[in-house]
Amino acid sequence: QTPLKKTNALIAQMGITFLNAYVPSALCCPSRASILTGKYPHNHHVVNNTLEGNCSSKLWQKIQEPYTFPALLKTMCGYQTFFAGKYLNEYGAEDAGGVGHVPPGWSFWYALEKNSKYYNYTLSVNGKARRHGENYSVDYLTDVLANMSLDFLEYKSNFEPFFMMISTPAPHSPWTAAPQYMKSFQNVSAPRNSNFNIHGKNKHWLIRQAKTPMTNSSIQFLDDAYRKRWQTLLSVDDLVEKLVKKLEVNGELDNTYIFYTSDNGFHTGQFSLPIDKRQLYEFDIKVPLLVRGPGIKPNQTNKMLVANIDLGPTILDIAGYDLNKTQMDGMSLLPLLRGDKNLTWRSDFLVEYQGEGYNGSDPTCPGLGPGVTHCFPDCVCEDSYNNTYACVRTLSTSWDLQYCEFDDREVFVEVYNLTADPHQINNIAKTIDQEILEKMNYRLMMLQSCSGATCRTPGVFDPGYRFDPRLMFSNHGVRARRFSARSL
Repeated sequence: QTPLKKTNALIAQMGITFLNAYVPSALCCPSRASILTGKYPHNHHVVNNTLEGNCSSKLWQKIQEPYTFPALLKTMCGYQTFFAGKYLNEYGAEDAGGVGHVPPGWSFWYALEKNSKYYNYTLSVNGKARRHGENYSVDYLTDVLANMSLDFLEYKSNFEPFFMMISTPAPHSPWTAAPQYMKSFQNVSAPRNSNFNIHGKNKHWLIRQAKTPMTNSSIQFLDDAYRKRWQTLLSVDDLVEKLVKKLEVNGELDNTYIFYTSDNGFHTGQFSLPIDKRQLYEFDIKVPLLVRGPGIKPNQTNKMLVANIDLGPTILDIAGYDLNKTQMDGMSLLPLLRGDKNLTWRSDFLVEYQGEGYNGSDPTCPGLGPGVTHCFPDCVCEDSYNNTYACVRTLSTSWDLQYCEFDDREVFVEVYNLTADPHQINNIAKTIDQEILEKMNYRLMMLQSCSGATCRTPGVFDPGYRFDPRLMFSNHGVRARRFSARSL
């Protein structure tokens, strides 16, 4: 059972499904910034969903926006470009130019002011504010995005290539389904994997503080959220179907690449965390990635390690742009899409996150004090200032590993062998071979300071990897931290 039956039939079965697609940061704004720039968060400097965290800030607009892949597509490759939906969480903020700001690179711009909504929102229509109310037939955002996209396909120029980015807030909260789908999936509940509703022993303190077992009200809350998310995706499924049909009617389907992905995963009850993202585990950093298009054989799967920083380079590569002229950290997926054999590919990539907290206190949650945030039912807090970490996620022929370090007082380390333990229940940091730990720690320092081509150097389990232990000890005492240490 899936809410995306049509998407599956029209994209996955007609093309390729990437089984190991990830985001370098499991949070909307840093992840979306990575898609647009092709860069890791430490290079685009968007660290969270706030203006202070560089989300759609003046600084972002000045330093990163002119070099996003849509800007290059439009100015260097002659594409007509179309954006509709949620851009960055703080887009439209008054301190950053309001909805009058249209980022460079977009010929047609229909962007949601601020964060996810389904009704009662404002769109920036090429820089002019347009208010929407709560009448389903004219205001339901997923359908509005579908209709604007169909209009673009109807009226665009046929003399220039085109690029569209349609960014539905669904299935983000507040999970308002279209009226015809509000009764769907009545018997669906969140998956009960082996890490559901168990205590995250041997994990960092934020996971250890979750109440186990969860209360009935927490479980009901997360099952309800899971079901509502699925209901909102039925409208996304309709949108995909309408667009594919329109491309077919226009005679453009066979020479158009279609990518379907998400900006982060989500957890519902794993390690007794009710609902959120922004943790380092698979359920938060792994995303779907489906692609169909010219030269892609149908019904394929691919196990290579890919990340959302690869989307920009891939699309520029398709457009014929020289990737050496960019500052992007990712790699073009085009050789994988075409099924090239004898390809050397990455064996690891970086995950990094800077925790958010706020300095007030929550009267409903007295035990936890300042510095924590996103405290859901029963006072289980999902984030804090020192939920700040960086990981190397490794996937090679012989290893399926994750190595993570926290920027907290204990410099907590988590290591998982996903071959033996796919649900990441056992932290093996204390038992794994010391030499592997040292190499992973060194690799993490390399990746945390990488930029462009140095982000694509061989990982620990590649034959070309070079490990120089002398470098480790020269700066080990003063760990090369990319993150600003904030103590609680």
